[in-house]
Amino acid sequence: QVRLVESGGGLVQAGGSLRLSCAASGTIFSTNAMSWYRQAPGKQREFVAGITSGSSTNYADSVKGRFTISRDNAKNTVYLQMNSLKPEDTAVYYCNAQIYSLIGGLKDYWGQGTQVTVSS
Repeated sequence: QVRLVESGGGLVQAGGSLRLSCAASGTIFSTNAMSWYRQAPGKQREFVAGITSGSSTNYADSVKGRFTISRDNAKNTVYLQMNSLKPEDTAVYYCNAQIYSLIGGLKDYWGQGTQVTVSS
């Protein structure tokens, strides 16, 4: 069984920073791409940032230059450093990972989400 657990969300004023973490646990053989998505109220879930197993990164245009994704392969953990936050960044942030587990093979996993609220 593989689980993704996010942490680090909260309430912050516009211009502030937050760092999200997402740790994968279970019978993991390897972790491929890891990503962050977000879903604001009344909107569809959208891609925020992704990082490959080789640490190549890509970002949504809306967060380029403000957010940084990174990973620690030894800990099966992905991070999202969010700076210069804006009220429009308010959303539930979800972690996604492509994980090859010893039991289930290669699958896509999602975390439970962590709320980020940016006040103006």
